[in-house]
Amino acid sequence: MGQIKKNPPVKLIIGFIFKEAKSLEGAEAVLSRRFGEIDFSSRAMPFIHTDYYEKEFGHGLSRAFVSFKKLILPEDLAEIKTFTNKAELKFSAGASRLINIDPGYLDQAKLVLASTKDFKHRIYLKKGIFAEITLFYAEKTFQPWEWTYPDYKTPEYITIFNQIRDIYARQIK
Repeated sequence: MGQIKKNPPVKLIIGFIFKEAKSLEGAEAVLSRRFGEIDFSSRAMPFIHTDYYEKEFGHGLSRAFVSFKKLILPEDLAEIKTFTNKAELKFSAGASRLINIDPGYLDQAKLVLASTKDFKHRIYLKKGIFAEITLFYAEKTFQPWEWTYPDYKTPEYITIFNQIRDIYARQIK
């Protein structure tokens, strides 16, 4: 029988999809008030890997990522996702959101994303929230699975997650 151990804290990351920079700035401010200081912020990158969000947001979308200095417990991911869903509503124009806010976390071994959608590779957490391991760490870098979103497979995103993992590694030493 294995010994039950407390899981160490993990690094909260948030991905954003947005059209206007002011939506990103507003969301970052709300999230900073809730989760503390941002210790990594990527540049805004063109979001060109799917047209899934264009009907709601329009064309010319961008993607950005942040991570937070304060570490979280992995079991808090469901509550964080419900909070970010409510935050999206604050940045809505009528029935349309102005920003998509996707939380997840990484540790030394993996990147986990939260979702409200079930699928064969997702595990139910609670409150209608699922989790998936989107990337795994092997051979000194993050690696994709067959189900990994196309943009998360790109060298640019992988570099971002490796940088955040390096920050996390220094934090847990």
